[in-house]
Amino acid sequence: MRLLWVENHTVFTRIAGRQFLAAHDLTVVPSLARARDALAGQPFDVVLVDYDLDDGKGADLVEFIRQLPAPPFVVATSAHEAGNQLLLAAGADAACPKGSFAQIGAVLARLGAAGR
Repeated sequence: MRLLWVENHTVFTRIAGRQFLAAHDLTVVPSLARARDALAGQPFDVVLVDYDLDDGKGADLVEFIRQLPAPPFVVATSAHEAGNQLLLAAGADAACPKGSFAQIGAVLARLGAAGR
């Protein structure tokens, strides 16, 4: 799968990306602005998005994604349950909190099986 991961914690993305997402084509960006640029430049199957980012809230990106002609799936990946709930309320398809990130493969498999 082609994944876009919007996360500003570089140590977490480096370790978790290598451990749990190595089988995927992964692009990591630290901000909403860079995520919008990436989404304009290429298609993604899934966007993983944190809630608290340096330039705003991930829910704003979810709303942007929902307006795309062929929106990718969105997975909320906040460390905080409140953040994940807000991302889901904005339209995220699933949640995988940072504390349960070992389950991201199962979440991605469910989304892939669901198809768009």
